[in-house]
Amino acid sequence: MNTNVVSNNKRLIRLPEVLNRTGLCKAWIYRLISRNEFPSPIKLGERAIAFLESDIDKWIDEKITLSRNKVA
Repeated sequence: MNTNVVSNNKRLIRLPEVLNRTGLCKAWIYRLISRNEFPSPIKLGERAIAFLESDIDKWIDEKITLSRNKVA
């Protein structure tokens, strides 16, 4: 069913999950965000942020593609 796919594209993940998926540290993530080299977080509240899972997956895929194209 298509509903599952749509909800997966709009899933929000918190910073610990982003750190786990990327292998980067929190400071480096924020540095990349400030350089516009990483997806911007979505503000959930006064002190809470999350990221769109699809944005993070796309960023990871782009890094893989870039890395493999440079090596080849």
